[in-house]
Amino acid sequence: MPQSALTNLFRVKGGHNEHKVSFSELFFDLVFVYAITQTAHLLINHFTPYGAFQSLLILMAVWWAWVFTTWVTNWLDPETVPVRLMLFALMLLAMVASIAIPKAFGEHGLLFACAYITLQLGRTIFMCLSSRKAAPQLHNDFLRMTLWFALAAIFWIIGAVQEGETRTLWWALALTVEYLSASLSFYVPGMGRSDSRKWNISGAHMAERCGLLIIIALGESLLVTGNTFSHTDWSVATTTAFISAFIATVAMWWIYFSLSAERASHRITNSETSGHMGRLVYTYVHFLIIASIVIVAAADEFILAHATGHIGTATLVAAIGGPALYLVANILFKTLIFNSHPLSHYVGLSLLAALIPLSSFISPVILAILTTSVLVLVATWETVVVIRNESNSDDAERAN
Repeated sequence: MPQSALTNLFRVKGGHNEHKVSFSELFFDLVFVYAITQTAHLLINHFTPYGAFQSLLILMAVWWAWVFTTWVTNWLDPETVPVRLMLFALMLLAMVASIAIPKAFGEHGLLFACAYITLQLGRTIFMCLSSRKAAPQLHNDFLRMTLWFALAAIFWIIGAVQEGETRTLWWALALTVEYLSASLSFYVPGMGRSDSRKWNISGAHMAERCGLLIIIALGESLLVTGNTFSHTDWSVATTTAFISAFIATVAMWWIYFSLSAERASHRITNSETSGHMGRLVYTYVHFLIIASIVIVAAADEFILAHATGHIGTATLVAAIGGPALYLVANILFKTLIFNSHPLSHYVGLSLLAALIPLSSFISPVILAILTTSVLVLVATWETVVVIRNESNSDDAERAN
């Protein structure tokens, strides 16, 4: 595409599209939710320490591809034809990578690696060309990113032509390079480093993009759970487990969205360092939220498959670890955004830890009920505290 066709692609500051999440972006997200679902099934089918590590690598790659595209569409306007076509091309590559996920560490390793590399480099080069004249500082930043992605691509390809543990190690190295590059502000000798504190982003757009992906991921988790339940024997235990899974998902939604998401959007929008906050909170912390949803989905599958009897190690780790990671991620989110330490979340973590020794004496469905109860308690507690604080604040304003 000629350079002239890549001008004036940026969102207009102060325009009606500055914070808008476009339909093409939502369309783009659907492919990545499919990738997250594929990763969840990979984890379910290989729930061992080694299998969990491989699933983590795939999820890290999926998230990195999605969140970097979100950064690009925070600056570029998806309502313009070139940007929209770029998104559709990335969708195709993401679909190919998603299809390859179940056998990414087997016969489809090269397919996954090539699709992922092309997506990351293609999008970043597109941004370089788009910003060359319109935003020279961003052009230099994305040029640094291109060099880092190109370096990581070498390790992706080397790993793809290897087998077994060797491939896993090379891909772990590739992802280490990619994630480390961001923490190093994409430092390149002779070119310096990027300064995310100077990135002028739309905080509202970034917050909404991440929030929408979490909603879709939670919804997809419910659909997968419902599909699993429909293929099981509808006993009292499995029905109870299904209802528990539904309530747990609602509680997870409540903990993140009911009181925090919109206020966080307002906070980052009015922050003088929105770029730095966006990188720290929405690029890194939100990965933990998505990872926890994947683990909770795995726990739901395990419990629906064996609602009664002894609690296996995989079920225990997923059923306790998923909600625990979700609470930890929300603690980090709320601490970094609001400088608050929600007591309800810490109590929830303590209660989840207390369920570990108890698990030897209860069935999987009872464990599901108890973990769900913890999430409901956290959501209820935080709601009451926030409403009471807001009421006290209103009373104080009226008194003045």
